[in-house]
Amino acid sequence: MIENILNNLDWLGHDCFRLRAAGQVLYFDPFQLSGKLPQADIILVSHDHFDHCSPEDIKKISSESTVIITEPQSATKLSGNIKTLAPGEQITSGPFLIEAVPAYNTNKKFHPKANKWLGFIVTVDGVRIYHAGDTDYIPEMKQIKTDIALLPVSGTYVMTAEEAVEAALTIHPSIAVPMHFGAIVGEQSDADLFAEKLAGKIKVHIPKKK
Repeated sequence: MIENILNNLDWLGHDCFRLRAAGQVLYFDPFQLSGKLPQADIILVSHDHFDHCSPEDIKKISSESTVIITEPQSATKLSGNIKTLAPGEQITSGPFLIEAVPAYNTNKKFHPKANKWLGFIVTVDGVRIYHAGDTDYIPEMKQIKTDIALLPVSGTYVMTAEEAVEAALTIHPSIAVPMHFGAIVGEQSDADLFAEKLAGKIKVHIPKKK
C-alpha cells in the first residue's frame, strides 16, 4: 500500500505535491502550477510565504467544494472553504486524517517558531505521509510517525541535505523523499547527496517533476 500511495504522489516542483488517493485529489503547497490540472478536493497550505501560499495557483485547482486547510496568516490571503489549524490539532476531511505539526527554523529567522506555521501528516488508506513544510531539523521530529517523509533539503531557508539526513534517521520512515530544490533554491545535487548519505539506511525516492 505504501508503494501504491507513492506511485500516486506527484511532485509538481519546489514543495508542491499532488496526492490521488481514495478517489480524491489533495495538493500540498500549490505553486507555479501549469498544464491540465485535476481539481482539488483538499488543498493544504503550510505557511504564508508566496512560494507556499499562492492564491493564483490555488484558484487554478479550486472549485466550490474544495476545502483549504492552513494556518491563520495564510487564511487571510485566501477565499473559499477555509479551515485553520495550529500545531497539534487535527481534522478529518473526506478520506483524509490531517494532523498539523510544527515547522520552524532553529538557526535562522525565516520561519519563526512563534508563527506556529505547519507541517502536515496525512493518513489515507492506512498510510501516513509527512510533509515537513519549511523547517529545520527540530526536536518535535522525534515524535513523528510516518511511512513516507517529504523533507526539504536545499539549505538557506530550510534544512541542508545533511540536516535532512539527520531528520530522516530520527523519523525513520519507510521511504524518504527530498523536496525544496530545483526552483527558488536548492539543486538536484542536494537531493542526490541526501540519497547518497541514506544509502543502506532508509529507502530514498528522488521525485521527477511532473
